[in-house]
Amino acid sequence: MTSLLLSAEEIVALTGYKQPGAQLAELKAQGFHRARRNAAGHVVLERAHYDAVCAGQRPTQATPALRPVKPRLRAVA
Repeated sequence: MTSLLLSAEEIVALTGYKQPGAQLAELKAQGFHRARRNAAGHVVLERAHYDAVCAGQRPTQATPALRPVKPRLRAVA
């Protein structure tokens, strides 16, 4: 059974870095925007997100529906 998270060794192999700050920056540059640091300072990357990005799937976050801007024009007297 595979883990829900990538292991520390997998993250080093993926980024080429051992320092968590450099790992996180590299993962973000590669498109893994859900990568983060946990309370212990280690980089955490969910395997499902890794698989989705590598497969070229779009993010699951919904795009907000925006209303068109209507100017408020008042006569100045």
